[in-house]
Amino acid sequence: MYLTQGLHRALQQRPHALATVFRDRRRTYAELTDRVARLASALQALGMQTGDRVGLLGLNSDRFQEYFLATWWGGGVVNPVNIRWSVPEIVYSLDDCDTHILMIDDAFLPMADSIASSAKVRPLLIHVGDGPAPEGMLSFEQLIRDASPVDDAFRGGDDLASIMYTGGTTGRPKGVMQTHMNLWTAAVARAADVPVSEDALTLHIAPMFHMAALSRVILISLLGLPGIFVPAFEALDVMRTIERERITDILIVPTMLQALIMHPQFASFDLGSLRSLTYGASPIAVPLLELALKVLPNVEFTQGYGMTEAAPPISANGPENHSAEGIANGRLRSAGRPGLGVTVRIVDEHDNEVPRGTVGEVLVRGPNIMLGYWNKPEETAEALRGGWMHTGDGAYMDEDGYLYIVDRFKDMIVSGGENVYSGEVESAIASHPAVAACAVIGIPCVQWGEAVHAVIVLKPDNEVVGAEIIEHCRRQIAGYKTPKSVEFRAALPLSGAGKVLKRDLREPFWAGRDRGVS
Repeated sequence: MYLTQGLHRALQQRPHALATVFRDRRRTYAELTDRVARLASALQALGMQTGDRVGLLGLNSDRFQEYFLATWWGGGVVNPVNIRWSVPEIVYSLDDCDTHILMIDDAFLPMADSIASSAKVRPLLIHVGDGPAPEGMLSFEQLIRDASPVDDAFRGGDDLASIMYTGGTTGRPKGVMQTHMNLWTAAVARAADVPVSEDALTLHIAPMFHMAALSRVILISLLGLPGIFVPAFEALDVMRTIERERITDILIVPTMLQALIMHPQFASFDLGSLRSLTYGASPIAVPLLELALKVLPNVEFTQGYGMTEAAPPISANGPENHSAEGIANGRLRSAGRPGLGVTVRIVDEHDNEVPRGTVGEVLVRGPNIMLGYWNKPEETAEALRGGWMHTGDGAYMDEDGYLYIVDRFKDMIVSGGENVYSGEVESAIASHPAVAACAVIGIPCVQWGEAVHAVIVLKPDNEVVGAEIIEHCRRQIAGYKTPKSVEFRAALPLSGAGKVLKRDLREPFWAGRDRGVS
């Protein structure tokens, strides 16, 4: 089980089949495989040894897929960088896992000098673009042209394949380690649960630093099907691409779907080629679904529930529940049933399984579950205790095995499909000299599902407005993590053990709802 296997299969069976599309650039599997083998050779010549990490900071493109496959072909490990992070966050992730080769595209060139000069070890920078490489950087295209192809290293099985950074409960991101086996089995199992047709044309919209996006690229590559890329989600660009390329399959978050169908020019595009729409990161609002079903009548909707640590699939809620019947029987609100190869238990605080219909924590095990967190043995042991991944999600399971997510037992907020860990935001807020104590919670938000809300206690004789706190955070952490609202209190509610009672802070905002998450 190795992640380059799809290239070998396609090269043997259908070398001239379309592999990638980006704007006007189209490449076959023969061309893709040759470029991958050459880029792998170049990376090895630059010092990449077996197991070394290689990063890419950039928007989606066909070159992102080449980076993934070439790093694996050459024996390395991918570390796709979160494009929404600040420079300090990016540098932390590079330093944390010793990423000494970093590819950067044109969109992020203004950050290159700051990243390189701030890192503990200045990374070797490779420019991913069509024009000449800036001074001090190597050219992605020139490296491919000048290199001779090398044989596949055939790394696979339990060999490390990726380190994907996710939020940290204690203020620092954690590098999730996934093996070839993890990623391969996750992709194949998802294909079994949500089949992909032989003539599928998949549009890659979600950013490639997300596990869901990486998983979809792996799946399409293993199947030897075409992958079409847009740089990022922009409603008009997505609709134009769907119409031009006759796209059949997409993966998006509900906020993207809303932006598409509510766009004033939506009706002017021919989107009739669409057959399958998978969404994740948050449930879909019933009014939005009803509208989507009306304007996209031939599209089958599937919700995917997962997490980076599970590479990512845990369960899927299929088209049968995205219907009038699914709305009526309540299964639209479900996260679906556990997928092939995935075992799920709902447990109490002692990890004992609870009866059906009882809320507990979601535990997961299977071949898709991560090795652990890079250089964080204590957090790894806590997350994987007893051989089960402890998700921190509160849910119940009905008699037919459907999961219903109702709460979170860990301090995580999901805003617009992005995970925000309270600890990271609280660390940024606490560094302000006027702050004595703080707590960060998620509150309902119509646009993003949940919004980041900060509750702050100031030091005596200090006066600060919310806008100052928000700007202070923005200089340290990504924009989507910064509080959208701030309130000041004389004290935070504490338990007898001195722990902040976040449920007490959350309760007024979520009162009257059937669950405490969106």
